[in-house]
Amino acid sequence: QVQLVESGGGLVQPGGSLRLSCAASGSGFRLYDMGWYRQVPGKQREMVASTTSDGGTNYADSVKGRFTLSRDNAKNTVYLQMNNLNSEDTAVYYCKAVIRIFRRADYWGQGTQVTVSS
Repeated sequence: QVQLVESGGGLVQPGGSLRLSCAASGSGFRLYDMGWYRQVPGKQREMVASTTSDGGTNYADSVKGRFTLSRDNAKNTVYLQMNNLNSEDTAVYYCKAVIRIFRRADYWGQGTQVTVSS
């Protein structure tokens, strides 16, 4: 069985920074794409940043230049460095990974709250 364990959310003032981490734990799996999505009440979940196993990375236009996604394949971990945060970044952030055990499937973390407020 595979689990995605997230950490790093919290409360930060506008202009501040946070770093989210997501680690895939378990055995007998292969990891493909990993990334972060976010959701606010009443809205659809949206992609923030994602990366493929060979290092290709995509960002939502709203976070380009402020957020940086990095990946440590040896640790099955992806990091999201978020700088210059603003109130519109307030959301629950979810880690997503494409994982194959017997076949490829999407796995989601439990979500971590990020609140940007003064």
